[in-house]
Amino acid sequence: MSRLVRAGAMLASLGTAHTAYNLRRLPRPPAEPAPLAERVSVLLPLRDEEHRARPCLEALREVVRADPRVEVLVLDDGSSDGTAALAAEVLGPVGRVVSGRPLPAGWLGKPWACAQLAELADPASSALVFVDADVVLAPHAVRATVQLLRERGLALVSPYPRQLCASPAERLVQPLLQWSWATTLPLGLAERSTRPSLAAANGQLLCVDRAAYDRCGGHAGVRREVLEDLALLRAVKRSGGRGGVADGTTLATCRMYTGWGELREGYTKSLWAAFGSPAGTAAVTGALALAYVVPPAAALRGSRAGLAGYAAAVAGRVLVARRTGGRQLDALAHPASVAVFSWLAVRSWLGRRAGTLAWKGRPLG
Repeated sequence: MSRLVRAGAMLASLGTAHTAYNLRRLPRPPAEPAPLAERVSVLLPLRDEEHRARPCLEALREVVRADPRVEVLVLDDGSSDGTAALAAEVLGPVGRVVSGRPLPAGWLGKPWACAQLAELADPASSALVFVDADVVLAPHAVRATVQLLRERGLALVSPYPRQLCASPAERLVQPLLQWSWATTLPLGLAERSTRPSLAAANGQLLCVDRAAYDRCGGHAGVRREVLEDLALLRAVKRSGGRGGVADGTTLATCRMYTGWGELREGYTKSLWAAFGSPAGTAAVTGALALAYVVPPAAALRGSRAGLAGYAAAVAGRVLVARRTGGRQLDALAHPASVAVFSWLAVRSWLGRRAGTLAWKGRPLG
């Protein structure tokens, strides 16, 4: 057991060292981006979002007012509430609201909505920016994102919004989003490489070059992917493009889930797809437990190596929180965060095997 504790502490320490290195290389968008030199389409799929889409829509209205070369296109994906009416009311003449076509066989809902939006976007647009209903953009966010895409010579860039967490469950799990790729993915290599395995992306705010999008097959090529954002980046890489994540803290905020029930179901629907297979999920969750659960458990019994491992893990979380606008104090609960995340991953695979996964009234297969 002492060897396991030392191994876990060493792994946690190496992870935090890698986090510090990554955060120094994480691309930052320009604080004062230049005016757009190209037409850009901002694409927003909505389904039953009347209860929370207003801040997103109001922000998009200001984006268009700040730069007339931006168009906003909203697709109502078969909502059963007043989503379409809300979008038309808030955007007024600065945006287009269209009704989506019925979901065809072989497609999941979000890829189908995004594919329709890309098809309807202004043919003159050379960049497509996809956003989610729970994202609130800064007025300069689109200009800064497109400038980052062009200056770094990328086909796709995904600036990670600042994640807003209110409930205890959100504060426990949501910070792992940025921490995971900041700790495990070599960001510089991932951006330069066209290897699909080196990829991280977030559909909350994702900008893709229009030609690269068409070349890789767009969302039609990822039509059955529950993690369509990551799958799209991998498709871009397979077609020869490059892309990766960036620091979107100053560009957008996102409250992804509100409370434990919504968070639990949201992660359950998709975590099965994150690691490729049950074996991959077991390997990842096992490594996480070794590095971030075993050492603090040993520290409670007086292990100095365990205490060092726990301190290293907390330090890594603090570094990410400081960079991304998170709560640094929540880092103290990192072992519990990892344990809950691992349970959600197992729950997701169980739901996948039982065929019970669904989202917004649609089965996920």
